[in-house]
Amino acid sequence: MNLPAGGDRARYDRATAHLDAPLAIVDLAAFDSNADDLVRRAGGKPIRVASKSVRCRALLERVLARPGFAGIMSYTLAESIWLARSGFEDVLLAYPSADRAGFAELAGDPKLAAAVTVMVDDPAQLELIDTSRDGAGPHEIRVCLELDTALHLFGGRVRVGARRSPLRDPAALADLARTVCARPGFRVVGIMGYEGHVAGVGDALAGRPLRSRAIRLMQATARKELAARRAEAVRAVRAVVPDLEFVNGGGTGSVQQTAAEDAVTEVAAGSGLYVPRLFDNYTSFRGRPAALFAQPVVRRPGVGVVTVLGGGYPASGAAGADRLPEPYLPQGLRYDPQEGAGEVQTPLLGSPADDLLIGDRVWFRHAKAGELCERFEALHLIEGDRVTATVPTYRGEGRTFL
Repeated sequence: MNLPAGGDRARYDRATAHLDAPLAIVDLAAFDSNADDLVRRAGGKPIRVASKSVRCRALLERVLARPGFAGIMSYTLAESIWLARSGFEDVLLAYPSADRAGFAELAGDPKLAAAVTVMVDDPAQLELIDTSRDGAGPHEIRVCLELDTALHLFGGRVRVGARRSPLRDPAALADLARTVCARPGFRVVGIMGYEGHVAGVGDALAGRPLRSRAIRLMQATARKELAARRAEAVRAVRAVVPDLEFVNGGGTGSVQQTAAEDAVTEVAAGSGLYVPRLFDNYTSFRGRPAALFAQPVVRRPGVGVVTVLGGGYPASGAAGADRLPEPYLPQGLRYDPQEGAGEVQTPLLGSPADDLLIGDRVWFRHAKAGELCERFEALHLIEGDRVTATVPTYRGEGRTFL
């Protein structure tokens, strides 16, 4: 687990004393340190930044200005177009889209078409794109093919991994590459495979040694199987598309393992910049929590209890306690199991509550990274014990893509 550095709470309180909570911050020293660690783990291969885990243009610009980072991995077509029009020149849309108006705009603008690569794993998606761009322009659409990375056990009866692309076999990926190449107006430029069951699952769960050991065994098996299958898939597609531009893989939790594969030319990461609570349980790396939010104490219902305003910001994924924000500073606070994180108020229990006064702050970590930015219009950037800039999130710029 990532333990708070000494003095962080006092430093954050001093830096934001002139601001009213609720508020959100990013500690730039921690952000930059995390970026350096990702580059070290990538071993010389470029890191494509997952925008869904950042959701702030100023911070995307900051990290992309650092050596070792190149390009954005976006999450909707509308976002991709907005980022490209904002000056980002290499945007890979990591998910298929059904945004017909977006495809018409993309095909009608040569600069956009050159900057944005779309994801395809089914010929029906090509048909939707063609129908959408009818008459909008002749510009070639850059296409990335997605490989299913899930681990299949016991003859396929057990699946471990996200249900993403239907393209599991290298031959199926090559067949789709041929289909794209045979269709005017499209060009295959890349392959992507996101091994979420490795990159996004912690292998050192507190108090659960047997489950942690089982996860490590699963991940070792998955990495070995996927490395062989991904290499075969890349060979099969390169036989169809010799000038393939990139092969993307990985995520924050698997950067070093994925980067070690010869077939992979770049890795993806984003959450590792903010280090939310779901990334505490890894044996392979330790990051510094960089993104936090503060809620003000508004009630003191009794001994060992305070109530803060709001805070009910659960993360996406299968519902569970691990999807709730973590009361982080001061240490030792916990949720009331009868109420949890509330829509408008959140009671917190523990002896540190007795030292908190009305108006004091409790600092939280979100379970995931970029989803925090859907709750706040701005991020206050902290250097030392000062706010040196305040920058808008996507929400603060009026952009709510999902």
